[in-house]
Amino acid sequence: MTPEEYKNISSGIPKSPGIYKYFDLDNNLIYVGKAKNLRKRVTSYFIKTFTSYKTYELIQRIVRIEFTIVNSEQDAFLLENSLIKQFQPRFNINLKDDKSYPYIVLKNEPFPRVFLTRKKIDDGSEYLGPYTSVGKVRELLTFIKQTIQLRTCSLNLTEKNIAKGKFKVCLEYHLGNCKGPCEALQTKEDYDQGLQQLKNLLRGKLGPVIQHFKNEMKSYVGQMEFEKAEIVRKKIEFIENYQSKSVIVTPKLGDVDVFSLVKENGSAYANYLMVQNGTIVQTKTLKVETHLDESIEEILSFTIAQFRTTFGSQAKEIIVPFVIEYSEPNVLITVPKGGDKRKLLELSERNVNYYIDDLRQRERLRLEEKNSDKTHLLEQVQKDLRLPALPVHIECFDNSNFQGSFPVSAMVSFKHGESSKKDYRHFNIKTVQGINDFASMKETVFRRYKRVLAEEQEFPQLVIIDGGKGQLNAAVEALEELDATGRTALIGLAKNEEEIFFPGDKEPLKLPYNSNSLKLIRRIRDEVHRFGISFHRQKRSKGVFKNELEEIKGIGKSTADLLLKKYRSVNNIREKSEQELSATIGKAKAKILCDYFNKNSEALT
Repeated sequence: MTPEEYKNISSGIPKSPGIYKYFDLDNNLIYVGKAKNLRKRVTSYFIKTFTSYKTYELIQRIVRIEFTIVNSEQDAFLLENSLIKQFQPRFNINLKDDKSYPYIVLKNEPFPRVFLTRKKIDDGSEYLGPYTSVGKVRELLTFIKQTIQLRTCSLNLTEKNIAKGKFKVCLEYHLGNCKGPCEALQTKEDYDQGLQQLKNLLRGKLGPVIQHFKNEMKSYVGQMEFEKAEIVRKKIEFIENYQSKSVIVTPKLGDVDVFSLVKENGSAYANYLMVQNGTIVQTKTLKVETHLDESIEEILSFTIAQFRTTFGSQAKEIIVPFVIEYSEPNVLITVPKGGDKRKLLELSERNVNYYIDDLRQRERLRLEEKNSDKTHLLEQVQKDLRLPALPVHIECFDNSNFQGSFPVSAMVSFKHGESSKKDYRHFNIKTVQGINDFASMKETVFRRYKRVLAEEQEFPQLVIIDGGKGQLNAAVEALEELDATGRTALIGLAKNEEEIFFPGDKEPLKLPYNSNSLKLIRRIRDEVHRFGISFHRQKRSKGVFKNELEEIKGIGKSTADLLLKKYRSVNNIREKSEQELSATIGKAKAKILCDYFNKNSEALT
């Protein structure tokens, strides 16, 4: 949408708070934004000069604008984040996070089971989480099993089934991990108390859990059941040890969310710490994908909203490193200068910086490993082919023709074991009459390395000729004429047996079929085939090729099409006798064809 086109609709844009949606030509939602004043905000896109090409690109794609008016800036903020999360428009900020996080589910059933799941189903069950780590969830479930006796079976424990005596206690009961609700050995009220303690544990409220077990232990002592009291005492000790391993800040802080953000080299990285009852219960660091000229404040505001939605945070205080506009109602934004809150923020910042350093380190290691693997492979090729130098640069040539006529050639280049597509070349054969693979290969190799010499470029360490001895000898002749013999190693690769020929050798080299060296050579050969075929298709789509038969005086297009339809290629036609051709196109035209082929037979051998 141009500024002139926008002027025609600008007067109809309301000045109220709300959200605006941009759509492209295909009616795709490409951007969602919020504003205190819709007209003022949307107009700013069309009157200012942008330093970002992506912003310019967004404006060019807009063909339709929609608005939704809301009561306040807070409502606009909530609606914007909801729409971004739902539709993920192309030009909005996006958290680079494709994970499905695990939950702990309390199943909606009699004596609810507790287990890990990644799928939320609307069946009335209660889902706790999500959690950033499956390992953390499994650790929690193990902890729960060792402290709270809940069933793990999948029996249908309805009152009716229990009353009928359908079930018998299992090994878990005898191990002390279950109180046996299947035989009515545990009441629903007692089971629900255990569920409440579980919820307290998962929410970091360990104090009420410890107090519950202390009361239970005193009850057993009062009843002279010292063995049961000792079991409960060990549970209390286990919970206290678990609490000491947790990341404790201070109980006075209560529930807070902590965020930090680092923006560098066009990328942004955000860390989130969820603190409940003074304990860090969740931590997550992610890369944030930006598209327009968003400020660091805008990026952080968006990130906070997305993290809080994803992890269901209800904290009423958010700790951040700098002042931001954040419109969620009844939420306090704090930029701490010191104390425990400042220590929390510094911890978050250490986490995000560690994440960035770790990404760099892994990228460097991947690059080093990749280069190391490629070097090892090229060293193996050098050894297997007995090459004088490491084949860091390899070029490969192949001839192609269309229905037996109009030959072309292709060359691909591999550097450090990877394709270098900018160095690929196509060749239209210029000096060869008819089909002559040997002459075509000689012309192609001659033209290629004549230019290399003229431009004072480096020769590749290895040249692969796709073909047998004939094509290889043609390439050797080309280099001899250029006085470039010895500047590169030449090999020929036979098409059928994948035998490797060396200039002057009578017997070919046959590498093991699954050897890494042959795999690389085969990959290069397949790539030159693909590249050559794509050249043919491109030429045909542009109408460059004419049927060779049409060039013969006395043979028209309809006759040529008839012959190709029946015999499929010019080579097949060339092999037919005059009598066979007469049955298809008549004696006169058959004689013209045979005379033409006989005349050019010398060039075609």
